[in-house]
Amino acid sequence: MSLNLLYEDDALVVVDKPPGLAVHRSNLVGADEDYVIDRLRAQVDGTLYLAHRLDRATSGVLLVAKSREIAADLGRQLMERSVGKEYLAVVRGWPEESGCIDHPLSGASLKGPLREARTHWRRLATVEVPVEMGRYPQQRYALLAVAPETGRYQQIRRHFAHASHHLIGDTTHGRGDHNRLFRIHWSMHRLLLHAWRLRFDHPLTQQRIAIEAPLDASWQRVIAAFGWGSALEKN
Repeated sequence: MSLNLLYEDDALVVVDKPPGLAVHRSNLVGADEDYVIDRLRAQVDGTLYLAHRLDRATSGVLLVAKSREIAADLGRQLMERSVGKEYLAVVRGWPEESGCIDHPLSGASLKGPLREARTHWRRLATVEVPVEMGRYPQQRYALLAVAPETGRYQQIRRHFAHASHHLIGDTTHGRGDHNRLFRIHWSMHRLLLHAWRLRFDHPLTQQRIAIEAPLDASWQRVIAAFGWGSALEKN
C-alpha cells in the first residue's frame, strides 16, 4: 500500500505514517514483513535516510532525507531543539489547561541511567461520558496538544502515565479498563497519539517549513463523538 506523502522535493520527503506500522527494522519491534521505510523506497527514487522516528503505534508526520548531508542538517536541528513538534493525544482525566512534565526517563530498555525529559501540553477540549466504571459513574477525558522538548523513548506515553493521565489505547503504559471502554463504545483499536505538526528549517533554502498530518477515520470518529471539532479548528 502506498504511503500518503505530505511534502516532497529534491532534498527530503515528509510521510504521513499510519498507526501500527513500524518505521524500520530494529530489535525493539521484532520481525515484521512490512515497514514504512520499505514502502517509501518503493515510491521514492534514490537513497533515503530517516531524520527521526515514531513508535509503531503512533501516526503522523515523519521526516525523511534524501542524502546524508540533508539528514545531518535535520539531525542538527533536532539536537538543537529548533524543530517544532506538536502531537495530539487523548488522555484519561482532565489535566490542567497547560503545563510541563519535567521527569527524567531511562532509555529504550526502561533501565539504566536517567536523562532529562520534558513534555509540554495544552488542553484543547474535555468531555465527561456517562459510562460507569469502577467507583465512578462518569468518565473524564481530554484532548491535548503535546510538545515534547526532549526526545526520549516513548516519552509522551511514559510522561502522561507518570502523571496518571494515561493515553487512551496505550497497551504498554496505559490503563486496560479505559482502553476496553473505547474499544466497546467507539470501536477504537489504536493508540490515540498522532504526530500532528512539524516545523523545521529547510536545509537548502533555510525557509521555515510547516507540515500538518490529517487525522485518520478513527481519530475523526472520536473527535465527532465528543464534539471536539470546533476546539480543534481553533488551534
